[in-house]
Amino acid sequence: MSDAGAAARAIDALRRGWPVTIAGSDGTLALLPIETADPVRLATFDPDARAPILLSAGRAATLKLANQVDAAVPDAPVLVERASWLDFATATALADPQFDLKTPLKGPFHAIRLDAPEAGAAALRLARISGMLPAFFVIAGGRAGQDITVADIDAHEDAVRLTIAARARLPVAGAEDAEIVAFRTPESPGEHIALLIGAPNGQPPLVRLHSECLTGDVLGSLKCDCGPQLDTAIAAIAASGWGILLYLRQEGRGIGLINKLRAYALQDQGFDTVDANTRLGFAIDARDFSVAARMLALLGQRSVRLLTNNPQKVAQLEAAGINVVERVPHFLPTNPHNERYLATKRDRTGHQL
Repeated sequence: MSDAGAAARAIDALRRGWPVTIAGSDGTLALLPIETADPVRLATFDPDARAPILLSAGRAATLKLANQVDAAVPDAPVLVERASWLDFATATALADPQFDLKTPLKGPFHAIRLDAPEAGAAALRLARISGMLPAFFVIAGGRAGQDITVADIDAHEDAVRLTIAARARLPVAGAEDAEIVAFRTPESPGEHIALLIGAPNGQPPLVRLHSECLTGDVLGSLKCDCGPQLDTAIAAIAASGWGILLYLRQEGRGIGLINKLRAYALQDQGFDTVDANTRLGFAIDARDFSVAARMLALLGQRSVRLLTNNPQKVAQLEAAGINVVERVPHFLPTNPHNERYLATKRDRTGHQL
């Protein structure tokens, strides 16, 4: 049986720099997170200094290991052999690409066989869910800290477990006739939000899926178009007479705020938003819109008009059982700071701009 609570405890452990053990059908891996651990904890975890390092294929490609690995996707697991000079400080530089220009990396690095790729992939997935760099010291077959299984992580992320927690009337700028509805799972620390605007009129609602963006929504960042998208979506839904804004806690396309800021640092070095994510070791877009589908189902809406330029949102909603009767374009003007970002979305991620 799966235990979503065990996965939640493992996430807490990783964020505190404590080891965890993940069991898959192909084996067990004891893992120490590089981002939050320290040399003392590493010495306790691996007193013989032999534990190799688990990274992602995207990061391995940056380290010129692409010809040594079979992984075809950036968030697939790759194991790097431990060398005598590969201490904790070097591993930290190895894990975080934003410091590549400041910290010349030693080498050469050598990719070795990972006998538990399912457990390895689960470890990288758990790091992303935790909002951390996907990088660990690894002991194959070892046991340390919180024990979890791949099924535990699946249970933690299962959108079916989402329920309505609270709701209330909430007039907002641009839509005074609105109601806010909060959704959560028992273990998740964050809540997803729906803003219902207007009243049902027998027609499919105009729906916008908006992923949380602290920098854009709250601070007014010009690097993206998230803040204007949010304001314009509320206005468009209000003008339509009836609709729903879903505010999803999936910052940085699902990699979390800290990793998004790391991606920003890479963009400052000249990489576009796609390459920044893959160099960090994440998928181009790690968001799971089945959460949005579950929210709509709980609100009794199975058919929608979707306000989006992203065909993946349409595809994922329909795959989760929501009928998208119309895709409504969501166009906004660019500014000098986000022109390249929007061009990358158009040219590399298929946004219909």
